[in-house]
Amino acid sequence: MGLGACLLGLLALILSGKCSYSPEPDQRRTLPPGWVSLGRADPEEELSLTFALKQQNLERLLELVQAVSDPSSPRYGKYLTLEDVAELVRPSPLTLHTVQKWLLAAGAWNCHSVTTQDFLTCWLSVRQAELLLSGAEFHHYVGGAAETHVVRSPRPYQLPQALAPHVDFVGGLHRFPPTSSLRQRPEPQVAGTIGLHLGVTPSVIRERYNLTAQDVGSGTSNNSQACAQFLEQYFHSSDLAEFMRLFGGKFVHQASVARVVGQQGRGRAGIEASLDVQYLMSAGANISTWVYSNPGDSGAGCRSVSGRHQFRPSFPASSPYVTTVGGTSFQNPFLITNEIVDYISGGGFSNVFPRPSYQEEAVAQFLSSSPHLPPSSYFNASGRAYPDVAALSDGYWVVSNSVPIPWVSGTSASTPVFGGLLSLINEHRILSGRPPLGFLNPRLYQQRGAGLFDVTHGCHESCLNEEVEGQGFCSGAGWDPVTGWGTPNFPALLKTLLNP
Repeated sequence: MGLGACLLGLLALILSGKCSYSPEPDQRRTLPPGWVSLGRADPEEELSLTFALKQQNLERLLELVQAVSDPSSPRYGKYLTLEDVAELVRPSPLTLHTVQKWLLAAGAWNCHSVTTQDFLTCWLSVRQAELLLSGAEFHHYVGGAAETHVVRSPRPYQLPQALAPHVDFVGGLHRFPPTSSLRQRPEPQVAGTIGLHLGVTPSVIRERYNLTAQDVGSGTSNNSQACAQFLEQYFHSSDLAEFMRLFGGKFVHQASVARVVGQQGRGRAGIEASLDVQYLMSAGANISTWVYSNPGDSGAGCRSVSGRHQFRPSFPASSPYVTTVGGTSFQNPFLITNEIVDYISGGGFSNVFPRPSYQEEAVAQFLSSSPHLPPSSYFNASGRAYPDVAALSDGYWVVSNSVPIPWVSGTSASTPVFGGLLSLINEHRILSGRPPLGFLNPRLYQQRGAGLFDVTHGCHESCLNEEVEGQGFCSGAGWDPVTGWGTPNFPALLKTLLNP
């Protein structure tokens, strides 16, 4: 093909409005509560967009994910390297060529990709982006607790039909930063609290989940753990050091992060980022910890291996490839006793992801035996059900901007705790010559909650109407969509997950 024909083909791609398609026909475009439009973006303003390119061999990738995650498979624990995954899913040469030429012709610049080459992030002016993405119209918005500024399009976009075999979606147009699940609750008023705990600290967590002073990392294995901070949420090293000084005196720990990947901001610390680092490093004590920092607001994110569903930095709890952690609280807020459902704990059934086979039996049993189901029209009984497990999520102490803050609550608290305990289990596996756990869910459901405290009391919040009256799903024996299989009993969970 000659140069003239090439240029004509590219021009046709850019201008073909009649033969177009919508990559995200169900994309929500309503403005979330708490966000305000500041008006149209300047046509010459620069913005970055992320183009998700069609991956290859997704069915084979799904087979491999299931095989390496199933303890009964001979491939269990034999994980693929990033290079192996890249070789498998890398977009075809035709896709790479077509998309790159399309963006070049549109005037995009400073494009960069990832190892798997299935995400391509480029800079364009607003004018160029609106010409490239038919129907898009970029505006400035401000909102959220941190008064975050973003540029988004309130209108749907379309792409030339010729790109349908090559582009899954374009990130950075519609989705707004997620609202934090953290809340600071008033201190409970209970008489006679002398000698009792006054909020959840690492010592309270370690006592409740039966960790001893010896349950810490060895400092000699090639083991590490990580968390991520998004959207101008940063931790401060001085806060972490002060937190460990105040609350880490009874166990060996590390008081600093081993490495920050990405940009670490110098503004005020975010309470969510502070909590993540402090409780990951106190639950997974004395284990090397990395923090991945993404200060931007673009929708780069991740995709499910099915290729049909996309998600961004607000990694959805309902993804079947995530171990989702629900929330609990103590029955008596000042006593380390049995746990009940934290009423703000999330949970339920996905309207996007179908139910994975690994949880079919457990969910079917819950649906057939629970006496407290909402009306069937309120949930998708065939969807992926979550959470998978739970941990304390109520009444945490956090140090943020040099100030100890009490009674912080939310599943953003329970998740790093459970993650840290899994890091300790991986430590034992690595020292025993075994691979780390990897994707936990298939094994978790096969073992039917072994090593976990079953939480059987409480319900979470739901719609305040006459039909439901504020009550959502309720916990019960076995798995339920409020606390999953339950909360960790560390010695039992270690025994259950150590072999093979």
